[in-house]
Amino acid sequence: MPVNQDVIITCALTGAGDTVGRSPHVPVTPEQIAASAVEAAGAGAAVVHIHVREPDTGAPSRDPRLYREVVERIRETGTDVVINLTAGMGGDLVIDPEAPLRQLPGTDLVSGLERLPHVEELLPDICTLDCGSLNFGDGSNLYVSTPDMLRTGAKRIQELGVRPELEIFDTGQLWFAKQLLAEGLLDDPTVFQLCMGIPWGAPADPGVLQPMVNMLPRNAQWASFALGRMQMPWVAQSILLGGHVRVGLEDNLYLGKGVKATNGQLVERAVRITESLGSRIATPDEAREQLGLRPRA
Repeated sequence: MPVNQDVIITCALTGAGDTVGRSPHVPVTPEQIAASAVEAAGAGAAVVHIHVREPDTGAPSRDPRLYREVVERIRETGTDVVINLTAGMGGDLVIDPEAPLRQLPGTDLVSGLERLPHVEELLPDICTLDCGSLNFGDGSNLYVSTPDMLRTGAKRIQELGVRPELEIFDTGQLWFAKQLLAEGLLDDPTVFQLCMGIPWGAPADPGVLQPMVNMLPRNAQWASFALGRMQMPWVAQSILLGGHVRVGLEDNLYLGKGVKATNGQLVERAVRITESLGSRIATPDEAREQLGLRPRA
């Protein structure tokens, strides 16, 4: 597969993980998240992937008002960047291993449609669709996204005219995403994010990424990322296999050992890696064309 010559960089700004206390650079408030998006775009990111957090605590949130404020703040700056809103929140199930029908604190489990109100209101360029259930790390935390939930969510996203980014954490999820395409619930070009190194999904192993790439539908646009210290090597890995890239504080807090990063610095590093491979950085308009998005309003 040829090296990707026109690379779309996505910056995942904050995520939903327990990272706020581990780095002062993780944005929490809508103002901070929007400012970080503008910083990332200025550094070369064509796409920003947005979660929101409760401003007072840093806890992950699904509040549409917070998403609205972030998006409005970004747009008020005039920054040209593709908006990608997560729609994966609402899939967390923490069970008592001794009494599995009992839900423990940390559970936030709602239907597929209840994960989409902010998408329905704001109509972003892209929203994510997590394509299966997963043992999410050690302990008893599950991410739940059943076939019925996915069919319902995919259909509604399609009706809204928003492009789903299909989050793939293992090969079975990729198999099911292709089934959604076969059933007419996804439109071309399909957009995939291959998520590597999340325990216990697909490991961050190039020998695993290659067959996943081989499984992708014809004409799919795809990117891949890996966690922690593998984030920057994975920039090169994705490009060499023909894909786009994702960096950001959702997945990695460091520039190097003991050196805390900002989102802008992570994007700058990804730009250098991309250009050192002889590839160029796609602009937001070029990303819109490649991903089959609406032109900028």
